[in-house]
Amino acid sequence: MIRFAAVVSSLLLLAGCMSQQPAPTVDRAGSAAPRSSASQQPTGPGYYTVKRGDTLYRIALEHGQDHRDVAAWNNIANPSSIKEGQVLRVIPPGAAEPVDGAVARPIATTSGVEARALDQPVVSPQASSGLLKREPRVGKEPYSDEAYARLNKAPEAAKPAEIKPEVKPETPPATPAVAAGPDDVAWMWPSNAKVSAPYSDAGNKGLDFAGKAGDPVLAAGDGKVVYAGSGLRGFGELVIVKHNATYLSAYAHNRKILVKEGQQVSRGQKIAEMGNTDSETVKLHFEIRKQGKPVDPAGYLPKR
Repeated sequence: MIRFAAVVSSLLLLAGCMSQQPAPTVDRAGSAAPRSSASQQPTGPGYYTVKRGDTLYRIALEHGQDHRDVAAWNNIANPSSIKEGQVLRVIPPGAAEPVDGAVARPIATTSGVEARALDQPVVSPQASSGLLKREPRVGKEPYSDEAYARLNKAPEAAKPAEIKPEVKPETPPATPAVAAGPDDVAWMWPSNAKVSAPYSDAGNKGLDFAGKAGDPVLAAGDGKVVYAGSGLRGFGELVIVKHNATYLSAYAHNRKILVKEGQQVSRGQKIAEMGNTDSETVKLHFEIRKQGKPVDPAGYLPKR
């Protein structure tokens, strides 16, 4: 009896073990983790990923934009709240994305099919201009030797109209100080001081002018002040003027700024006083930026 009871107990214990739920397993096919929101953020031309040490002001300058516009496009209330890895739109919403520094635009095309009523006669451009006769007029004329000779004489080829050479009015040589296109700027020198350091691709991204504290700093062209302050490290008291969709100019190390953000300025207007903020010496550091990229101002300013 005791042995029978032991056997029954063993069977009951085994059945209890078999009735337990199996251990959970991972469904590798259907349990893939959802993609992070970062991977769904837009990238590529027209967008910029924030790096360590970036500021909204510098990002805007590097892309030729007003920092207030960049903040608005990205719903940023506090310019200092951007974080590393954040993706920012740096072109206006709805604008064509740049392709290798250019802007893609659709090519205008015209239809080669002419719309006209079915009963309307076909008139070629030559016919409408009187250069082509579609069919000769037929008339009756009494026979004579003169008429016979005239009708069988080969028509003379039409003499081409005499082409006179085009005389263009004399124009003075082009100068960088004259705006030739819609995005060109009539540049002028921002200071009468001597250039102490030229532009360099590997170093100085503009021209440095050595002057005295308080010397006038002039707007190099008409435009709107998009930045006035000291928020960009290395520039001191800085003024940035946006001239159009292509060009910005920057004026750094001032001791005093005389304009405000959003203010329209005219070419030659005094916008600051030369100083040495964030610099070891009194100087004006001047930059011209084309689509946010520094270019050599010497190629744009008129010759002295």
